[in-house]
Amino acid sequence: MKINEELKQYIEKNIFPIYDKNEKGHGIEHILYVIARSFELIQENNIDVNEDMVYTIAAFHDIGHHIDSKNHEVISAQIMYDDKNLLKFFSEEQLLVMKEAIEDHRASSKSEPRSIYGKIVSSADRNNTVQDCLRRTYTYGKKLSPEATDEELFLRAYDVLNNKFGENGYAKFYFKDTKYENFLKEIRELLKEKDNYLNTQRNYIAELKKTRKI
Repeated sequence: MKINEELKQYIEKNIFPIYDKNEKGHGIEHILYVIARSFELIQENNIDVNEDMVYTIAAFHDIGHHIDSKNHEVISAQIMYDDKNLLKFFSEEQLLVMKEAIEDHRASSKSEPRSIYGKIVSSADRNNTVQDCLRRTYTYGKKLSPEATDEELFLRAYDVLNNKFGENGYAKFYFKDTKYENFLKEIRELLKEKDNYLNTQRNYIAELKKTRKI
């Protein structure tokens, strides 16, 4: 990455700490993952874009998740757009493109992102390991329904992942993405047998609890 160092320092100091307010599935670990994946996609597909914009979009894309998870893309976009410190690094036109990219990043959106920047962050925001899917669906489900039993959360997670990554799932491809293609084969194989899926998640979550990673 060739990111403006002053911009990078501003985001690391002032934006990243806010992610402590989010649940772990949308915390700073996830943000760093999306930043890294964004630049992997740029490299794999030889995309010519403003890297400072890509970095900032990825850094802000879930910042409003703790405020309202169901509308977090709109809230996160507005937080970024209202940050006057960013005027030092970007034009108003660039900020508008970045705002739209954050608004468009959800995989469940029925419309394609309006720009290449939206397509990058939307693609980078997808899971690409089965373990991450098992952990994030559990922790997010727990946040939504804190009184639910683990078995209820596992059943919810199966439906969520099937709808997203199953043969007719809504997750979309915008670029060549070798990691995602391999992941998709693996998660679809796991989802074929519901009991096997449930047992896999049950054991994985038990291990995470044992090691206090959730």
